[in-house]
Amino acid sequence: MTVVETDQEAFVLKVSCQAGMGIVAKVSNFLSDNGCYIDELAQFDNRDSQKLFMRIQFRVVEGDANRETLDAGFVTIAEQYKMDWQFFTHKKPVKTLIMVSKFDHCLDDLLYRLRKGDLNIEVTAVVSNHLDARPMVEREGIRFVYLPVNKDTKPEQEKALLDIIDETGTELVILARYMQVLSDDLCQKLEGRVINIHHSFLPGFKGAKPYHQAFERGVKLIGATAHYVNKDLDEGPIIEQAVQHIDHNYSANRLVAVGRDTETIALARAVKLHSEHRVFLDENKTVIFK
Repeated sequence: MTVVETDQEAFVLKVSCQAGMGIVAKVSNFLSDNGCYIDELAQFDNRDSQKLFMRIQFRVVEGDANRETLDAGFVTIAEQYKMDWQFFTHKKPVKTLIMVSKFDHCLDDLLYRLRKGDLNIEVTAVVSNHLDARPMVEREGIRFVYLPVNKDTKPEQEKALLDIIDETGTELVILARYMQVLSDDLCQKLEGRVINIHHSFLPGFKGAKPYHQAFERGVKLIGATAHYVNKDLDEGPIIEQAVQHIDHNYSANRLVAVGRDTETIALARAVKLHSEHRVFLDENKTVIFK
């Protein structure tokens, strides 16, 4: 049979489990038996943990298999190998909530890329503890929610945030320079679903004013890091990093300006990878199939 490029809907299967003989063949044969053609397959064995990670992108080219029947049919294999697994519809936008404070460059960049069709996301709302970004957001026809935060209102506002996430079916939360630390409880509830952009090339220069710290140290590279959020500040699994060469002519303020570019690049790349289901969590690291 000759398979040609068509408008058939594509799917993605993500699998992780303990490595073993015959797993890739077993999964591939299952897809073949259900009339599926594999367009892309990537796998990685972590030799330290003996864990297998696999992403398969495929189309149904024969028969009438669909997401539901594939889900039901795959259970036996998944149970045999004790897999963590999930099927995704490849082009279905990931429902995404964006959080922002006063710095709006990352938000602006994400909205631009969304308009141009570069990101496979649907923005369910933009939540902010300030009102500065409201005109930008509402100009795009997106819901803006103002949730001001202080130490007394933080638990209440985090509950309101969770209510919005549940109400909208949000699958991903982006901290686009949201300058509030999420509580441990919230981090746990949203584990693996929150991407933060940190304005520093982690693990160096953590905390406040990293560009000023870089200026004081006279570094020759500055960067930004997009990572998943966990209860340890700025120490979640890293998804993407971007760097920029600098020299002695750069003032601290110029580093801030240059840094804005690296932040938008790293964050957009991370969101794209996540929304295309290319990222796997591997303890405090990530496995990414680009």
